[in-house]
Amino acid sequence: MYIRKMTLDDLPGANTLCMDAFMLAVAPSLSVQGVETFAKVAAQQAFAERMTGDNLMLVCVVEETLAGLIELKEGRHVAMLFVAPGWQRRGVGRRLMAAALEQANGEVATVRASLSSVKAYERYGFALSGEVGEFAGLVYQPMEKQLVG
Repeated sequence: MYIRKMTLDDLPGANTLCMDAFMLAVAPSLSVQGVETFAKVAAQQAFAERMTGDNLMLVCVVEETLAGLIELKEGRHVAMLFVAPGWQRRGVGRRLMAAALEQANGEVATVRASLSSVKAYERYGFALSGEVGEFAGLVYQPMEKQLVG
């Protein structure tokens, strides 16, 4: 199991991994609009466009297969963290989070966690930081983690 930067060759697998995990854990609680919004964000072309910006995108590879991925936006905001259903609760998410936060800048990391992932983010050291919100059908809980001090 190792962590590395995402490459263009990873895009098909990244899209599949995100959609599989999302459809299993998050989609059942969302509207059709929320599912459509996420599908656009997780599309290969959308990942490719974000790769050209300042977003840090890391993947966890196990036995030549993508087991998980994380996206850190602006050096401090966890925009995505997904672990393939078969690899959940085996340390993949924890390793990805640690690798991304090692490269974070600023004093606080933030995330808009799906409601089904709040407990996982709490295990990673994040705390609730606001009221539940909604954007384009995606329901989220703002959370943050102190990085310094």
